[in-house]
Amino acid sequence: MKKQSVRFFILSVIILVLSVSCAEDDFDKNLESKTKVVLRNLGHELLLSQNDSTSLVLPVIKSSDDVYSLSFEKSLSFDPLDLQLLVHNSVEKLGLPKDFYVEVIRCDDKEVAYSYLSSSVEASNIFPCSGRLLPKSCFVIQFNYTGVFNKKNGGNPVFYLLVFLVLAFLAFVFYSRYIAYTHEVEHVDANVKTLGSFYFYPDQNKLVKAATEINLSKKECELLTILVTNANQIVTREILEKQVWEDHGVVVGRSLDTYISKLRKKLKSDDDLKITNIHGVGYKLEVSE
Repeated sequence: MKKQSVRFFILSVIILVLSVSCAEDDFDKNLESKTKVVLRNLGHELLLSQNDSTSLVLPVIKSSDDVYSLSFEKSLSFDPLDLQLLVHNSVEKLGLPKDFYVEVIRCDDKEVAYSYLSSSVEASNIFPCSGRLLPKSCFVIQFNYTGVFNKKNGGNPVFYLLVFLVLAFLAFVFYSRYIAYTHEVEHVDANVKTLGSFYFYPDQNKLVKAATEINLSKKECELLTILVTNANQIVTREILEKQVWEDHGVVVGRSLDTYISKLRKKLKSDDDLKITNIHGVGYKLEVSE
């Protein structure tokens, strides 16, 4: 049962981790595809504003640090305000994150000709130089997500949600195991009997004294249980023989005396315990108060 629980636990963790990984990959791929659509549409509309319907919008490139770059076949000139409105409308239409940074880079000297910062918090938006036409030149428009949607700054909400589910699952598993362990300990403690300096575990057929564990045979355990239950009282041979042997259809012979002798040897380290033979009657477990 314990092995099955461990296997189930490991399998569940693996499934959840794979779910987190797959969900994150799906989110990233969907975000990348939509972002490229936004930028290609931006390039198309900017060229149309120049009455250019023939030159190419070059493929959108995503760099290793998650920066998207849009390039053009020919030089162009545009109003930064048009750039802002086109990006904003596309982002709104596709439901993309509003936290991003846009830079317009000159091809010849790699200097920033224009840039602006968009935020989901209106007060944090920064739109400089709107309405000032950029002179005709070769430009590369770069687009980069900021805030919680930037992996450098902590990943995406889907990832956080799934991590939370994994942690919640782990907490539930460990709590359940703790409760089960507590109940098991309580159950074991309820069946433990104190016998002098020993702890007697009838269900486990053993005596424990300090760090020493003494194993008992089934018959020894049954005999000791009867004697402990009737401590400091005489238990007749007939009762012992009937409950331990005859009720199970076994002929006793001298087995009772043999097992009593074995019990005496196992209890001899405690001077407060003594199994006394009451001649012709039975035995008594004497326990000093």
